[in-house]
Amino acid sequence: MSYMLPHLGSGWAVDQAIVTEEEKVVIIRWGHDWSPECMAQDEILARIADKVSKFAVIYVVDISEVPEFTVMYELVDSCTIMFFYRNRHILVDVSSGNNNKINFLIEDEDDLISIIEAVYVAATQGKGLAVSPIDYSTRYRY
Repeated sequence: MSYMLPHLGSGWAVDQAIVTEEEKVVIIRWGHDWSPECMAQDEILARIADKVSKFAVIYVVDISEVPEFTVMYELVDSCTIMFFYRNRHILVDVSSGNNNKINFLIEDEDDLISIIEAVYVAATQGKGLAVSPIDYSTRYRY
């Protein structure tokens, strides 16, 4: 489903997407287009793209094609979502321990929309950290 979302194919394109967007949150899904986890996340992102289009724009970056950001953003997971607003990286506290990015699959569309809304509200208020309304600390229960 990644073909339904705009791809950024170079480091320059990624920089331009982050720098030039003034009013919306820029959401970038980093990963490999062939990864099953990325395919599942892309499908969910494609389904919510119209619902969040007034305050967010979603892009996909294949890190095998654009390796420039792999070290800078520590992109070691198979699928990672990051948020930017007015050329600023917005951290997200989802109670997973990593506030820089979301590095797990979010399967529920409403949960993902809620997180994006929280990021937008925090970013427009000038905050660098958005607190997710959903707690993912107990996501994996054994």
